[in-house]
Amino acid sequence: MGQLVCPACGAVNRTPEARDPGSAKCGKCGERLFTGKPAEVTGAGLRRHRASNQGTAVLVDVWAPWCGPCRTMAPQFAAAATRLEPDVRLLKLNSEDDPQAASELGISGIPALLLFRDGKEIARTAGAMRADQIVAWARQALTQATNGQSS
Repeated sequence: MGQLVCPACGAVNRTPEARDPGSAKCGKCGERLFTGKPAEVTGAGLRRHRASNQGTAVLVDVWAPWCGPCRTMAPQFAAAATRLEPDVRLLKLNSEDDPQAASELGISGIPALLLFRDGKEIARTAGAMRADQIVAWARQALTQATNGQSS
């Protein structure tokens, strides 16, 4: 059994291994746990997803509204969500709205992608990417982490 944080209300949901997580709904608010779109989070929300999502990796796009490359990558990140879910939860953290969270993550340039599994960072990269590049990078990093290699 895994656990997933609802992107709508933040409730932690248990997900039976035999059921498709892609069709799961939140037990508290009834919203779908995966929508095919990245969810906006604050630093506190990101910490909740990192601590509570079990069995699903978390990919975070750290961005800011004034950042041209961030705005260019936003639709690409959204397109990647449709291909990576439900194996990966995609989140967006606005570094302008929550600079402390970005600082805690050690962000030095945006857009930045950070990939977490079981609460631990397993990979990071910076710079705008196309959807196919985001998907390939995330899958490769997850494979390397599974095989015990660092990325």
